[in-house]
Amino acid sequence: MWWFQQGLSFLPAALVVWSAASFVFSYITAIVLHHVDPLVPYISDTGTIPPERCLFGIMLNVSTFLGIATMYVRYKQVFALSPEKLNILRLNKLGLVLGWMSCFGLCIIANFQKCILYYIHVLGACLTFGVGSIYMLVQTILSYLMQPELHSKDIFWARLAVFLWSCSSILSMFVSSVVLYSGLYGQNLVQKLHWDYQERGYTPHIISTISEWSLAFSFLSFFLTYIRDFQKISLRAVVSLQGQTLHESPGSFRAEEQALLVAGSI
Repeated sequence: MWWFQQGLSFLPAALVVWSAASFVFSYITAIVLHHVDPLVPYISDTGTIPPERCLFGIMLNVSTFLGIATMYVRYKQVFALSPEKLNILRLNKLGLVLGWMSCFGLCIIANFQKCILYYIHVLGACLTFGVGSIYMLVQTILSYLMQPELHSKDIFWARLAVFLWSCSSILSMFVSSVVLYSGLYGQNLVQKLHWDYQERGYTPHIISTISEWSLAFSFLSFFLTYIRDFQKISLRAVVSLQGQTLHESPGSFRAEEQALLVAGSI
């Protein structure tokens, strides 16, 4: 059995691989068509002009659903492992809410392009990476509270390191973006897709773009730490048939007439 066939480990693996591919494919397409500069453009710039905009949008929409599924499975796993610890259960619920908010932000990024609806796009980015970083913090705290009985110390330190990586990328991107868009280097820089290294503002621009790529991959790297945990979990779906036909209401059948239809691992 391959590692990705164990438990539900394919979920975080698919999330990371698919999301990384959405960035890389849209970047390659934008470069080939000369829509952006080859040297570290903004990720959002590689998904601004058709046809890469279409590819970027549809692939990130799939990433949204993979993220929702991954975070839900993580929530169920923590709940099953610590059913009587109230502090862990509260943090676990908070983590699920924050994670799904982050996924909603990713959906906004996919469908509202930077050069068309900039402020909505920025809102999506704040939800995805800002709220997503808080989600990472909550999961790191949970890993700390669950060690050493349920979590190894290595997993906790790995998640803490990735969280700190994400925070440093956010700080670097925020500072460089504020400097870049402060008005010192011109107006309407949001719409600018091509830069020359001799232009004023090129240095904060390149720092900002590198920070954005670093932030994106730090966020994806966090889900790689779920793979080993997910190898030890499976979900079971049970479907009950509420009668022998599909055209009468369930209330018209007696309880003893209900039969188990499907029960298996997925």
